[in-house]
Amino acid sequence: MFRRVLLAILAGIAVFLVPWTVYLGLTLPEHFDTSQWRVAWVGFDIVLLLCFAASVLLGIRRSRASVPMLAATAALLCCDAWFDVVLDWGGPDQWASLGTALLAEVPIAVFLLLRARALLAGKARPRPLTMRDIAVHTNPNYQRLLRLMPATSAELRAQVPTVDVPAALLTLTHAGYTRRHRDGRWHSVPQSTNEAKPEDFPEADRPVLAAYLDAKYDREVRLMAWAAERRDTFDGWTAGSRAGMRLSYKDLKEFEAEYLELVHRYAARDSGPDDGRQLAVRFYAFPEPKPAELA
Repeated sequence: MFRRVLLAILAGIAVFLVPWTVYLGLTLPEHFDTSQWRVAWVGFDIVLLLCFAASVLLGIRRSRASVPMLAATAALLCCDAWFDVVLDWGGPDQWASLGTALLAEVPIAVFLLLRARALLAGKARPRPLTMRDIAVHTNPNYQRLLRLMPATSAELRAQVPTVDVPAALLTLTHAGYTRRHRDGRWHSVPQSTNEAKPEDFPEADRPVLAAYLDAKYDREVRLMAWAAERRDTFDGWTAGSRAGMRLSYKDLKEFEAEYLELVHRYAARDSGPDDGRQLAVRFYAFPEPKPAELA
């Protein structure tokens, strides 16, 4: 209900602005003197400065508020460019204002908008599961290396001397599961795969897919049972929430996308061994069973 009211208000404002803009275009004078010119521009630049500073602080904190702040900063930069160019047009500062707008203000605004979009969409977009993904997930050596990251090649070789680490890292990199950063350490790359459907795989690969899915869900059930039995032994390192809600299919996918955004954002953090622990994080949503089906 609130969403429809908000959309109606926004649409009404957009319609109202059409005749209002035409009216201003016909009635505003070509020239206008003001006594607050300096205050207007200094005040605008102070607001722009505060937006940049707030964007930096929110970025350091990895806050979700970074997205609207980056968008607001980009909008102010575009406004700055527009008024600089228009108000200086035909004057001695015309080309300086145009150059600043084209070479600095507009490119920075575009960059900020792209970053806001990237933060909103998340780093890893869902993709189809492949046989190569199954090979990575079912290989214990690959999984062991991924759990040890971030680490250098030497650190990985020291911890898993029985594994051909260079060959394994090459395979994982080609599969998109690892990336080497400038500091020389190998980092795991968050992945997001869609639920696999047998009809999407060749006939010869379907038995392998079925075995993989059976093992995957069996492990999930055993993992939840293990955690439930030890729920009082985790020293506060637990979090959970249960809810029932009525959603459309579109709402469910939007909910899932927002969850994945959070997962990818926090997965990008590299917590050291002293302030972080490896956690199992899960999100499940499925149609509720009827009471008789749980009896």
